[in-house]
Amino acid sequence: MKKIVIAATMVLVAASAAAQVLSGGPASAYPVKPIRFVVPFSAGSATDIIARTVGDAMSKSMGQPILIENKLGAGGTIGAVQVARSEPDGYTVLVHASGHVLNPSLYANLGYDTLKDLTGVTTLAAIPNVLVVNPSKGWKSQADLVAAAKAKPGQLNYASAGIGSATHFNAEIFRLQAGIEALHVPYKGTPEAMTNVIGGSNDWFFAPLASALPLIRDGKLRALSVSTRTRASPLPDIPTSVEAGVAGSDYTLWVGMIVPSATPASVVKKLHEEASKALASPELRERMSKLGAEPFVQSTEAFNANIKIEMEAAARIVKAANLKAQ
Repeated sequence: MKKIVIAATMVLVAASAAAQVLSGGPASAYPVKPIRFVVPFSAGSATDIIARTVGDAMSKSMGQPILIENKLGAGGTIGAVQVARSEPDGYTVLVHASGHVLNPSLYANLGYDTLKDLTGVTTLAAIPNVLVVNPSKGWKSQADLVAAAKAKPGQLNYASAGIGSATHFNAEIFRLQAGIEALHVPYKGTPEAMTNVIGGSNDWFFAPLASALPLIRDGKLRALSVSTRTRASPLPDIPTSVEAGVAGSDYTLWVGMIVPSATPASVVKKLHEEASKALASPELRERMSKLGAEPFVQSTEAFNANIKIEMEAAARIVKAANLKAQ
């Protein structure tokens, strides 16, 4: 009789474990179903390109599809709200850019608390922005553009991938440090902004190099400077914005992976390990290098500490530039 009871208990335990695995419960080995990367910008944006590149490599390693959902609008906050309110199980992941740290200072009601409701897993890439113009404008250097803006205060305009985006933040830092006035024209994403710069309706744009490089090489856009402290390897002849005469204007766009704060530590660790492994791949590193992006892995602790520091710095820029969400 004792053997029968023990056997029956073992069957019940096994059945319960099997049910949890099938349902994706806590006893399961994450992941057991497709993972969704929510990208709060357009398809073809730098954030989207990095999400797809890294997601493809992670999918192969984890044995589950990684699906990309572009949920754009309001500087990335619409996608962030969706993830912040999602089930904290590791199956809904936000892949955001560094504009994430700007939004708390821009929007009175985000619909989420950046530090309490979300937690960073790791950064994925560091990407230079590149100051681009339509060649027909006649500006051959950053100094030419700055001179034109100072000659006509407030009459030139600049595009961005949306209010609160990294491209917007970069432009504001540059504008403040260069001492120029210009009209901000936000779009839903990088592709839309670049289209209007190519068309001539916007004068300049700090475009992510990953998105702008093909258009620069085709001669549709002219690169005047790059935003980072060092020159970008795909454009070795293009100076940094500091080298070109605007001190303190350096800025690096990062793309990172973020999840709801209640996500289990084991799941966060798994995502970090898989992202790190993908970014260590020589094949992926080569692909990213061709895009002008540099693989950039931080520990979860360091990433979250930097988010807090950058939020404080962003608040000072927002105040100095008198920025407001429209």
